[in-house]
Formats: sequence, C-alpha cells, structure tokens
Amino acid sequence: MRLSVCLLMVSLALCCYQAHALVCPAVASEITVFLFLSDAAVNLQVAKLNPPPEALAAKLEVKHCTDQISFKKRLSLKKSWWK
Repeated sequence: MRLSVCLLMVSLALCCYQAHALVCPAVASEITVFLFLSDAAVNLQVAKLNPPPEALAAKLEVKHCTDQISFKKRLSLKKSWWK
C-alpha cells in the first residue's frame, strides 16, 4: 500500500503541475481535508468519486496513520506546498 500512495502522489504532482509551480486548488483541498479533518469529512469527499469499498478502506487506513503525525508537523507539511 505504501507504494500505491507514493505512486498516487507522483501522479498528482505530474498531472497538476503548472508552470508557476502552484499546487492545483483541487489537490490542495483534497490534501487539506485528508490531513486536518475527520473521517466523516474524508468519506464525504471520497463519496463524490464513488470508489470501491476497498479503496475507501485503504484511504481511511492511511488517514489513521497520518493522524498520528503531530498537528504542528502536519501544518508545516501544508505550508510547504500551499504558498
């Protein structure tokens, strides 16, 4: 699963890259919800895409891991790509 998350991040970086190197607002919103909001908010956001249950379960599993990161470090992650 770690490889799939890495591949997803690389894919998003390549697909959403713009000449001025700003993060695509949709990606920024997705990552912000993922890092800072509850499981219910993530469920609502992912439900728009109608994913298979396994994909949703995998995303929530990764979210539970990222929830272990301190708030301060998650905030610094956000600041590094949201300028």
